[in-house]
Amino acid sequence: MAKIESILFDMDGVLIDAKEWHYEALNKALGLFGMEISRYDHLVTYDGLPTLRKLEMLSVERGLPKELHSFINELKQKFTVEFIVCNCRPTFYHEFALSSLRQMGYKMAVCSNSIRKTVELMLDRANLTEYFDFFLSNQDVTNSKPNPEIYLSAMDRMHVARENCLILEDNENGIKAAVASGAHVLKVDSVEDVNLRTIVRRIQEIEGGR
Repeated sequence: MAKIESILFDMDGVLIDAKEWHYEALNKALGLFGMEISRYDHLVTYDGLPTLRKLEMLSVERGLPKELHSFINELKQKFTVEFIVCNCRPTFYHEFALSSLRQMGYKMAVCSNSIRKTVELMLDRANLTEYFDFFLSNQDVTNSKPNPEIYLSAMDRMHVARENCLILEDNENGIKAAVASGAHVLKVDSVEDVNLRTIVRRIQEIEGGR
């Protein structure tokens, strides 16, 4: 029977309701070159992927010049920071859940496809940094989600077996990475689903063999 020892969290759409910020920031940068990603394409195709991966796809699909990738990426990150500073605030039920889980003895980390600076800023603005043992960004791995590398790296760092780990994810690419890692998964539809009751119930299901 599995015994959960660690909990790994995606960030955007799980701990921070930031999907819209990334979408708007990238479109703001792309708009300077007469291009944008529709909301449908964002949700169905691009959601959860690193910005540089999105730009590579746009080059293949729509002919975005590759020479612009670096510049557009830098612009997007600057715009994202603006959205974070203006909109990211602490949320009580997240702080309560993470504080409670930490007191229960669970090891916890964040594993995000965002860049390190963005992860650090969001966690700080949301007042969540103190609850985690560490965080990993897309700059800490060779292969970003949907590859499971980031989750496998976190489990190795925690010295925790896959069957003793629970991962919270919300989008298709993240869920693919979580499942491929061999850990248990809790799929959430929104940040509101990330609360103590929901997480504890999932742990009880796993440990009860259901």
